[in-house]
Amino acid sequence: VQLQACGGGLVQAGGSLSLSCTLSGITLDHLAIGWFRQAPGKEREGVSCITGSGSSSYYTDSVKGRFTISRDNAKKTAYLQMNSLKPEDTAVYYCAATVFGATLVQNGYEYWGQGTQVTVSS
Repeated sequence: VQLQACGGGLVQAGGSLSLSCTLSGITLDHLAIGWFRQAPGKEREGVSCITGSGSSSYYTDSVKGRFTISRDNAKKTAYLQMNSLKPEDTAVYYCAATVFGATLVQNGYEYWGQGTQVTVSS
């Protein structure tokens, strides 16, 4: 199982970025997907997650109303649309997958992708 996250980059505050996470080696349908981030000197935190069906999604308080998680099971891809970005959103973003329920707790995920850097300038 491999997860490939991409879409990071450098953006000015107030701008937008769209991250994608593509899975290979396994079907996406029954997996919950989570997005996590880790800023320099900080612990990795859960940003958003979505159930296997896509019927439910969750967000950490700091990104509610600005980030949107979605998925396209046919394309084996999950997305994180990030709008109104702030400098404090700067971090390496990771996607993860689990056969269990969607959660913002990183220990709940069995499969992890490599990170993609998001840098928001002020």
